[in-house]
Amino acid sequence: MTSVRLPTECLTPGLYIKLPLQWTEHPFMLNHFKIKDEHQIRLIRGLGLKFVFHFPDKSDNPPLSENHAPQHAISDQETRFLHKLADKLWQEKQRRIEHLKNYKRNLQRCEKSFQRSLSQLRAISQKIKNRPVTAFKDASELVNDMVDALLDNDNLALHLMNDVKESEDIYYHSLNVAVLSMLLAKSQGMPANDIKIITLGALFHDIGKHKIPTHILRKISPLTEPEANFLKLHPKYSLELAELGEHFPEAAKPILSQHHELMDGTGYPLGLKGHQINRFAQLVAVVNAYDNLCHPMDPSKARIPYSALSYLFKHKKGQYSEEFIAQLVRMMGVYPPGSVVLLSNQQIGMVISVNAKRLLYPNILLYEPSVPSNEAPILDLEESELTIERALLPHKLPEPIRQYLNPRARISYYFDPES
Repeated sequence: MTSVRLPTECLTPGLYIKLPLQWTEHPFMLNHFKIKDEHQIRLIRGLGLKFVFHFPDKSDNPPLSENHAPQHAISDQETRFLHKLADKLWQEKQRRIEHLKNYKRNLQRCEKSFQRSLSQLRAISQKIKNRPVTAFKDASELVNDMVDALLDNDNLALHLMNDVKESEDIYYHSLNVAVLSMLLAKSQGMPANDIKIITLGALFHDIGKHKIPTHILRKISPLTEPEANFLKLHPKYSLELAELGEHFPEAAKPILSQHHELMDGTGYPLGLKGHQINRFAQLVAVVNAYDNLCHPMDPSKARIPYSALSYLFKHKKGQYSEEFIAQLVRMMGVYPPGSVVLLSNQQIGMVISVNAKRLLYPNILLYEPSVPSNEAPILDLEESELTIERALLPHKLPEPIRQYLNPRARISYYFDPES
């Protein structure tokens, strides 16, 4: 989308423009917008601007010719009106800024909860072999706290967490699958006890991978047949570890042993088919597949969240529960957190959270080079007139935009019941 410098005398409603100012130097919510009326034109001229950047491809009308641009005398009454309008816009902008500050505080609180849960999971995992009774008791307490927090509040937001340490992928994957499985079970209207069983099973679904050599887990090239067979033993190892402790519920054990079984019978370890597969395991299998599509062993094959959901929905209904795939799409929204998107005003941003009750209106971190990245504006799509045009591939972004938005190598989620 190309732009041209346009004198402010040539402005008319319907033009799509960008103001050559810092975001904090004008009362409008965005630097890019389509002019609605003459009042906006007067406000723009009142900023002392001699020109703006005009985008012909996004405009409804051509600009006025400099020779034919009308000269408007501004009456005292109109001056007072424009001052009131500017004050109103500044107040609204300040309200939005305060809203964003509050949002960022919620995000920080959510990040702390995520890191606390991650630390607990790490400690629990390290206890499994030597003190399984204590480990599973601690895990039950962690899950109870998470699910109770989830069920205490209907207004739920799903947030994108900060980047992770590569050496701890297994913990992030397990927590991610547990969080999304918990949310999916809740969205299905399941009772609290079932949600806790599913969350506990999801948390430990890959615990058996601790018995798999690291060089197999981290191998990027295709596994040899012996390596693949070794990896396929991890559901068996997970179940064996769970059976070391009396506190691990029987109802959660099929999740550990069956989360790689597929509805068409092509999964492992037993090749179970359809309703032979435990319903809780079917749910966790869908979430596990989604996270693995986003984070395969070979990072070059990673799918963006939008693409991962779309791939499951279009190509994997025969292997995974159609019911749970459809519900996952409804729960995550079309553009899940972590999606880099192009907006209808051609700005680029990254979805950082979705609210369960407003899936069509995610919060988007905007690329705005006139603002430092740590103060980047966050757009609540519901409060704007913008829409998302499409998802973008992070590795194809221009380097300044990629560095500014910092798209995550690993997409980790956590929930905030107080948003």
